[in-house]
Amino acid sequence: MSQSIIVLILEALKVPDRYMFGPGPSNVPPRILEAGARPVIGHMHPEIFEIMSDIKSGIQYLFQTQNKMTFAVSGTGHSAMECAIFNTVEPGDSVLTAVNGIWGERAAEMAERIGGRVNAIVAPPGGIFTNEDIEKALSKHRPALFFLAHGESSTGVLHPLDGIGQLCHKYNCLFLVDSVASMGGSPLHMDQQEIDILYTGSQKVLNAPPGTAPISFSERACRKISSRKTKPLSFFLDFNWLTNYWGCDDKPTRVYHHTGPVTAFYSLRESLAVLCEEGLEASWERHRTVAEYFHAGLENIGLKLFVKDKQVRLPTVTTIIAPHGYDWKEITSYIMRTHNLEISGGLGPSAGLVLRVGLMGCNSSRTNVDMVLSALTDALQHCHRSKV
Repeated sequence: MSQSIIVLILEALKVPDRYMFGPGPSNVPPRILEAGARPVIGHMHPEIFEIMSDIKSGIQYLFQTQNKMTFAVSGTGHSAMECAIFNTVEPGDSVLTAVNGIWGERAAEMAERIGGRVNAIVAPPGGIFTNEDIEKALSKHRPALFFLAHGESSTGVLHPLDGIGQLCHKYNCLFLVDSVASMGGSPLHMDQQEIDILYTGSQKVLNAPPGTAPISFSERACRKISSRKTKPLSFFLDFNWLTNYWGCDDKPTRVYHHTGPVTAFYSLRESLAVLCEEGLEASWERHRTVAEYFHAGLENIGLKLFVKDKQVRLPTVTTIIAPHGYDWKEITSYIMRTHNLEISGGLGPSAGLVLRVGLMGCNSSRTNVDMVLSALTDALQHCHRSKV
């Protein structure tokens, strides 16, 4: 057995080149791939600190914030979610989560694991909360932290944000927003909308490989962290260590905390440069118009959208009601096998209910929409359909 394993690993690495049109990761353009292939340097070298400074500036633009405490966690979006929750929540703190998909469920579990007293407001998959719903829950539970997913990729919902930050602050509560699936593809203004903690991932609209997660903390969030009576549960995600490594704390020296993924930093820096060149407003508009073109095309071939309200459809990840009489797994497998194209089924509360198509960053184009529509049309013609 061991000899056969050695023989296999000595063969040349083979990775297929396919269209990544699921909910993420998305395709990585050659320019960003090439950036990640640059020579490795030390994670404490002055040149990497310059690259990290560029990344911080790029994230501030992406998030529309002036927050000093802005950096990237070494990990995927889950690591940023834990970084946000682990640093702001102490045992016994009240936490409120908005659950209209899997990400509110995940945030609730993370807070529970570190001793938070978690309450949730719940909407059905595809639904949203009114500001009145949120204020009622804030008044009742008086949480230290309120979590909301801006782009709920499991259900395809883009949740409105206006006014929620102000409500949170009325009740002395921090506002935490997950924008992994929406950042760069939908308008979001961290400072203007009074968001206290905001994070995203590198592998969606930014088109970088998975593995880095931009995050930013407001001054209000920083005060909550500095007033902690206990150390954060995670050393790796400790806010004070991370902000020092990223040069956010104005201390004269940076202390070794962990070995930063330097090649991932190269890719993230380049992906932010690409977005800055296009401009946020242009990116938002491109994703909006492409999504509308896609949604019209889906209806033209007889498919139905899962989110009924056009105003809250996520433009980056579209959820399609699983066609009646078909096995969604057969559809996704057929499309992968025949068209070399990834789309996926549902996740969490949407599992078995929907197909999910992600058109993010460079993948958001009418050409790619036409490709997906052609693949879906072909699958509906060739996959087995029950007569029941």
